[in-house]
Amino acid sequence: MSMDFNTLAQQFTQFYYNQFDSDRSQLGNLYRDESMLTFETSQLQGAKNIVEKLVSLPFQKVGHRITTLDAQPASPNGDVLVMITGDLLIDDEQNPQRFSQVFHLIPDGNSYYVFNDIFRLNYSA
Repeated sequence: MSMDFNTLAQQFTQFYYNQFDSDRSQLGNLYRDESMLTFETSQLQGAKNIVEKLVSLPFQKVGHRITTLDAQPASPNGDVLVMITGDLLIDDEQNPQRFSQVFHLIPDGNSYYVFNDIFRLNYSA
């Protein structure tokens, strides 16, 4: 792969959250049948199940604001691990919710797909 893993992580993150915030039903092409999402306490496998979960989330509008983005090579095969923290603005709420999310990206031809996706809201103790 000619692309630097940090550049890939930035481009993926921007694309993912822009798509999620505008129309999350269109995220299916980023996942495969073997992909897995852990969303809070739910675990789902397969692009269809993952998109059904994302579409069923109980809000109409959402905005992600990224605070940190870290990336590392995840294997000699070109995999990339991406960790994001940030704020979620949901519907007309004034107070953002903190979240963290980890993506394991796998090369697939000239692009990448999400093999693992772990999402957590971060509550203060």
